[in-house]
Order: sequence, then C-alpha cells, then structure tokens
Amino acid sequence: MRNKSSATATMVRLLENARYEVLPTASIEATLLEHVPVGTTVTVTASPSKGLEATLDLSERLTQQGYLAVPHLAARMIRDEVELAEICERLTQAGIDRVFVPGGDADEPGAYPDALALLEDLTKLGRPFAHVGITGYPESHPTISDDLTIQSMWDKRRYATHVVSNLTFDPEVLAKWVGRMRKRGITMPLLLGIPGPVERTKLLSMATKIGVGESTKFLSKHKGTFARLAAPGGFTGERFLEKVAPALSAPEMLVEGLHIFTFNQVAATAAWRRDLLEQLSARV
Repeated sequence: MRNKSSATATMVRLLENARYEVLPTASIEATLLEHVPVGTTVTVTASPSKGLEATLDLSERLTQQGYLAVPHLAARMIRDEVELAEICERLTQAGIDRVFVPGGDADEPGAYPDALALLEDLTKLGRPFAHVGITGYPESHPTISDDLTIQSMWDKRRYATHVVSNLTFDPEVLAKWVGRMRKRGITMPLLLGIPGPVERTKLLSMATKIGVGESTKFLSKHKGTFARLAAPGGFTGERFLEKVAPALSAPEMLVEGLHIFTFNQVAATAAWRRDLLEQLSARV
C-alpha cells in the first residue's frame, strides 16, 4: 500500500512539474493562450524547413506573454560562433534564460556538427543561460550507436543543467536506463519525455505542416511512435506513468518533471494533464 501511495505521489509531482513542447506554427501562440496558463514552461522546436528564426520569434513572443519559453538551439542549424553570439544576445535581451540544445537534423551543418560543439562555445561565451537542457536516449537513436550516445551524454554533462529523455514506450527500458545513467555518475536532473494524447489524423496533419522533406524524415524516424500513439487502446500516458513511477520514486533517480511532446495538440494535452492531476490528487 505504501509503495502504491508513493508511486501516486510521484505521478502527481511529475505532472505538477510538466512542460510542453510545441512546433512554431502560425496558430500555436493563440492556442497556448487559450488553453495553457501563463507562467507555464513551453519549449519551442527547431526544424530546417522553418528555419531557426521561427523558433526564436515564437520564443520571444511567448516570453512577452508571460510563459517560460525554452527555444531549441539545434546545433547543426547555427552557422558559426558569430551567429551563436548574436542569438545569445537576442534571447537574453528578451529575458530568456533557458535553452534546449539538440544536435538537430540539418543535412549540411555549419560550424557545429553536434550539440557538444555548440555547448562548448556557449561556455566560451560566458554561459549566458542559467538552464541548458540536453537529450538522453533510453532506446537506440535511429542514426547514432548506443556507445556514442552514452559517451556524448557523459561529455555534455559539464555544460548542461538537465537531461530530457527522448520518447520511449517501455517503462522497464526507461527505468533501467535512468539507473544506468546514475551509476555512471551523471547526476543532472531528468525531465521524462512522454507524448500527450494525440489523434491520428491531427498527428499526420501536424507532420505535413513542418515541411514535406522534414515530414518525411520525421515520419520515417518515428514510425513506431505513430503506430503506438494511433493504435486503439494503445499507449496512454497514464498507464505509462503508473508503471514507471515506482522505479522513479527514489530521490537518487533525480526525475524532477515531465517534458510532454504535444505535437501541437495543446488543448487535448492540457486537458489530459489537468484531469489526471485531479484524479491522482484525490488519492494521495
């Protein structure tokens, strides 16, 4: 009974400390304002098809509205240290003190072939951001070997403040991965990446909005993701959290919140989180 109560309390804590990931489309600002309270943390993705300007512009506007915006600074999309310095000055002047640094998918990178190279230059620029997130991979990356992803996280730990786990649908895989990460001495807090509730037709529509070439790449990299999300009675965030919470309840696991991939289905995601929080809070 105690273990069940502890797991429920962990789920409540994770849901209370949740942030939303969105794509920078024309209508997403209005959607967020309608369904998500200001003060919420919202991360803004970057894609080669839209360019980094869309990410920076939306992040600035969301900050002005009162959100805690987290722009994705995709390393392969930034030309060189001069452009990086300009981006840092622009964001800090806008009051943005947190960023997320993935490698990105640009086919022809500039000076930064990966996230580590950009993180090193952020340090040279005086660490302008108080919060810097990096990606963790509980499962294999589609194009990078497991040995390299493990080594990469170890190398990046000196420059980052937290890790965001990529999507996985296997609670056991996730729990083992977090345990191995802690045993290797990586002590950065973790934000657990999970998908929000997504309707198949809206998901496919969202994919087309990020650009034809980009959509093809996105879909090919996430075939399993879409299959699990779209299957009747398939993956649900509630079941996943119920299964993984017992293993993540221990303080030494350092799991501090959720990073919810909304695929811009913000209304459904916000409602799901709110309703689940109400249900769980009644049990604690």
